[in-house]
Amino acid sequence: MLLDELVTYCKNLKGVTDDFPFDETTLTLRVGGKIFALTDIQGEPLRVNLKCDPDLAEALREEHGSVLPGYHMNKVHWNTVILDGSIPKDKILWMIDHSYDLVFRSLKRSDRDRIMGHEG
Repeated sequence: MLLDELVTYCKNLKGVTDDFPFDETTLTLRVGGKIFALTDIQGEPLRVNLKCDPDLAEALREEHGSVLPGYHMNKVHWNTVILDGSIPKDKILWMIDHSYDLVFRSLKRSDRDRIMGHEG
């Protein structure tokens, strides 16, 4: 997966914004203002940090050598996924969706409703 594919996929999810809060190369992707993915846009190979259920995070690390404890993140709740072609693209997209869903579900109901277009 290439950087533009990663960013395009994430930005097509509902309510996603992006910014560079740490430096000029660390891109964060957020929903409701909370980070669900971040990547160094100049990294070789490309890596992305994704939030993950702790039990699933461990299982993914055991299954894939290119899934590591989250670099500079809470290693219980975050994985660093090396996008070196060793993990099928559909599984990477599934991991992105899982991260997005975890963060989205953690938002206040009013924020979730606003993002989904259900003002109430």
